[in-house]
Amino acid sequence: MIRPETADDLDAIRKVHVAAFPTAAESELVDALRVANNLDASLVAEDEDSSAVVGHIAFSPVTIEGSEALVGTGLAPVAVLPEFQHKGVGQQLIEAGLLTCEESGTDFVVVLGDPNYYSRFGFQPATNFEVGNEYGVGDEFMVIEFAAGCLAGGTAKYCQQFKDLD
Repeated sequence: MIRPETADDLDAIRKVHVAAFPTAAESELVDALRVANNLDASLVAEDEDSSAVVGHIAFSPVTIEGSEALVGTGLAPVAVLPEFQHKGVGQQLIEAGLLTCEESGTDFVVVLGDPNYYSRFGFQPATNFEVGNEYGVGDEFMVIEFAAGCLAGGTAKYCQQFKDLD
């Protein structure tokens, strides 16, 4: 079951990120985004048998330099407990998160990740839209437009909490 996070989920969300990644950076990022009120969407996946939180996805504000009127968000991070990986939990989180973003009026979503994986959700290389990024990466930086034709170049900028990770 995919649902919005609640205050009761915070410890479980931290544990999911710590278990899924080699460092606590992603967990700390999610906490920092939450404290700064910079979570556009934050969803959890619950195990249907135990109701335990087994996955989490976060979306936070992104702007395009020169197109600040657009409503953009970034997908990051997404995490699933190792014992639940490769069972479709991440896919369900991404699909539900993108639907949540689209329904809330988001114009576009960006992600930095594996093009082979994220293209199945409709993401395309941001370079197709002449959109660059702060990280100097190529095809791994991808975008999906919900407002068709809204992107016309510029540099995508994540919120301050991402910069604080460096």
